[in-house]
Amino acid sequence: MSDLHLADLSGDIVNEPIRKGFGRGLKRAGEENENVVALCADLTDSTQMSLFKEAFPHRFVEVGIAEQNLVTTASGLASMGKIPFCSSYAAFSPGRNWEQIRTTICLNDMPVKVIGSHAGLSVGPDGATHQMLEDMAIMRTIPNMIVIAPGDSLEAERATLAMAVNGKPVYMRLAREASPIISTLDTPFEIGKAYVYREGVDVTIIATGAMTYHALVSADKLRADGIEAEVIHCPTIKPLDGDTILTSVRKTGAVVTCEEAQITGGLGGAVAELLAENCPAHMKRIGVQDKFGQSGTPEELFEHYGLTSKHITMAVHEIVSKKKGQA
Repeated sequence: MSDLHLADLSGDIVNEPIRKGFGRGLKRAGEENENVVALCADLTDSTQMSLFKEAFPHRFVEVGIAEQNLVTTASGLASMGKIPFCSSYAAFSPGRNWEQIRTTICLNDMPVKVIGSHAGLSVGPDGATHQMLEDMAIMRTIPNMIVIAPGDSLEAERATLAMAVNGKPVYMRLAREASPIISTLDTPFEIGKAYVYREGVDVTIIATGAMTYHALVSADKLRADGIEAEVIHCPTIKPLDGDTILTSVRKTGAVVTCEEAQITGGLGGAVAELLAENCPAHMKRIGVQDKFGQSGTPEELFEHYGLTSKHITMAVHEIVSKKKGQA
């Protein structure tokens, strides 16, 4: 894995909100291409668009609390040759404006970049109304839409730069709270690619977003238990990197997926669909199990909904036991 240039997680771990990387990446994209524009729905500081606004005030549009206008205006700008990035909380975009995203952006294949910030349970005390858990599922169903969940702030920065030049509709989900930085400035990122962050032969753990850190922690614990887990970081949910996933699962014969979202329709659903048609295997999905969120600290919520490294480790033991029992 030396060519991936991952961060050393054995010592002091650096934490930073994933959204911070988006803010830096958007400003860099604006510096590299004058056609990059930004639109926000009254959440400029929260979604980290403030860096772009300060650098390019004439290329920034504040639409107010009007998420449907946000994406429709962005689609119009895209039709005139601009590369629009539009941001809000994920609960409101795509939560409130899914139909406009579908019809004005994706049906016309407009290169609008929809940024859903503050996604997942880690919004914490804001509670169920603001904890968007269905975004990956609802965006994954729309034709032409790409879906990305970066693993840390540095990857979010790289993903933003890649989005600015790919010429397609893209949805990227971001988290509010600080999370461990697991990559470096030299770690590769390509839309549509998954990466084997740790090699193993007994089970494949496929994770996306900040859950990849928890998967890596679990892999360390499992090694002490005599289980060699292969960890795949999957920042692009759609299009899914089927080749990388199938190569691993054909070797290990067992899979655990990990996401900070509903397991229905998200990463777990996407992987299950892939394996059902190509390589049936023992599988367990870690994520929110058809429930709404609630108020609490991120740590309390991850424990309550079973999203910690401890829960991943337990799921792996269960699935490996099933595999051995069938052998």
